[in-house]
Amino acid sequence: MLATREYIEQHGKPVSLYSDKHAIFRVSGPEKRNTTVTQFGRVLYDLAIELICANSSEAKGRVERANQTLQDRLIKEMRLEGITGIEAANAWLATFIADFNSRFSRPAKFPKDLHRPVQESPDELRDIFAWHDVRTVSKSLTFQYDKILYLMDTTEENSRLAGEKIKVLDYPDGTLAFLYGPRSLKFQAFDKLACVDQGQIVDNKRLGTVLRLAQVKQDERESEGKRERSKKSPSRKAQVRIQEQLRAINPVLADPSLFVASSKR
Repeated sequence: MLATREYIEQHGKPVSLYSDKHAIFRVSGPEKRNTTVTQFGRVLYDLAIELICANSSEAKGRVERANQTLQDRLIKEMRLEGITGIEAANAWLATFIADFNSRFSRPAKFPKDLHRPVQESPDELRDIFAWHDVRTVSKSLTFQYDKILYLMDTTEENSRLAGEKIKVLDYPDGTLAFLYGPRSLKFQAFDKLACVDQGQIVDNKRLGTVLRLAQVKQDERESEGKRERSKKSPSRKAQVRIQEQLRAINPVLADPSLFVASSKR
């Protein structure tokens, strides 16, 4: 979805997107799933872009030929250029596209550019291209996402949300937002897979029972070797690259625990 956002920001919104029937674009076996649209399909719907999946053998051939170019020719070209990293590949990609189009492209029968200008603001695009999910607020104003327990403030306004559905926005950089309609919800996070701070059990009466239960569950997961995040959550490759870049600049930026205060005045 990051590549799609970069394309839209550079060229505008196309009228339609032509793809194969990969599970990224289309739900396979909707009768066996609790959803009829994929995350990518939802993004296109929010941007008013029509999705067309190839159905005939000729159409599938056009899609697969483009895939073969990217999977075969592009890799060989990068090897000849001595490119070994993502940053270098992205910087060189415009040169490859211009050279490839100059040799193999054909003028369109109708050359009019049908891309539409992007009306959405950068913040709206950020929300649209985030991973969306839904959670139900419990009677104690808590909910779980990716094996982390979130506690909402016990305000009169939030007390009306018990049993209601809220939207989870999981951004590529790893940050989260929780929305009820247009309202952004404030929360406190308790990671059940992290180490339990016994001071919190004593100081925070509201978390006492929750933390004691989580501590028992942690011991169980330690013995069973199941201390892992949910497999259904989105992969954050972009976040990993950002952490690697920060680590190259200064290891403390990626891992603040490495910071050691100087004793010099």
